[in-house]
Amino acid sequence: MFNVDDFVQSKTGGPKMQVLRTEGDMLWCARVDDPVKHEIEVRADTVNLYHEDGDFGVC
Repeated sequence: MFNVDDFVQSKTGGPKMQVLRTEGDMLWCARVDDPVKHEIEVRADTVNLYHEDGDFGVC
């Protein structure tokens, strides 16, 4: 469902994240505002593709 380099956001809101790698229903993402790119492990069913509404991300 998600691919490397997709941008996602938690369904409950939160920061924009970039998908670094995928394995089954797990994603490893990094916040786009994190210059070190610390990996955050999330389940694919807890995020949506990121989209912006005007100047803001939709939470």
